Amino acid sequence: MTAGDYAFVADLLRDRGGIALEPGKEYLVESRLTSLVRRHGFASLDEFLNRLRQAGTTGLADDVVEAMVTTETSFFRDVHPFETLRTTVIPELIRARRSEKRLDIWCAAASSGQEPYTVAILLREYFPEVSKWAITIRATDISEDMLRRCRAGKYSQIEVNRGLPVALLMKYFRQEGAFWLIRDDLKAMIDFQQLNLVGVWPPMPAFDLVFLRNVMIYFAVETKKPILRKVGQVLRPDGYLLLGGAETTFNLDDSYRRVESLKSGFYQKIGA
Repeated sequence: MTAGDYAFVADLLRDRGGIALEPGKEYLVESRLTSLVRRHGFASLDEFLNRLRQAGTTGLADDVVEAMVTTETSFFRDVHPFETLRTTVIPELIRARRSEKRLDIWCAAASSGQEPYTVAILLREYFPEVSKWAITIRATDISEDMLRRCRAGKYSQIEVNRGLPVALLMKYFRQEGAFWLIRDDLKAMIDFQQLNLVGVWPPMPAFDLVFLRNVMIYFAVETKKPILRKVGQVLRPDGYLLLGGAETTFNLDDSYRRVESLKSGFYQKIGA
């Protein structure tokens, strides 16, 4: 891959996916694009990139963005944020919404679905009082391949071993050969939709809780700011934004404050 090819791909990823590609990632880019070269039947990477440079290659460009997106995830990832949800945040939201009997939750960049399914398990297991409430979990991702995995709710033994307690595995999944399938009633709690965070957003409800964990670390500053602004527009005044441990709103959007008492990356709008 030439320096010009790398710069072209970096510009495409920034413009279409908000991804900031650092110098020195040539091998990573080339290895991930090679699978697309084979999938689309091109003779070489050069031929693929030449076609990508031509007009009318929107679908191909989307495939490049999907190929470069990091899909790392697991059930109950990092443990502590979900413990804080269980002990503090969800009970507080339930008290605040008791008259409405409704909760709206958004998992952005849902990858293969472990995060939204973890939220569904958390609500089913620990908060039976909301079983009759209107619970909506919207899970979005840029990748249609990942969304197909999400909707299938089908995980390998290695995937369920990562973070999922055995008792919850046996209660909320059924085994099918070498895989585990999540219960249909939990699937029904989640609305999976394709969404590019740096693109145009569809109409959104007002959310009580937004997960944006380990997403913005891949974005440039000029991409992070409008995303945080738009999240603020769909976050209820007393709702919570949950970021990853290495992420912050500091110097990006001064309308948020970190909830220091929670210690797990929770933010609220100032004045909440």
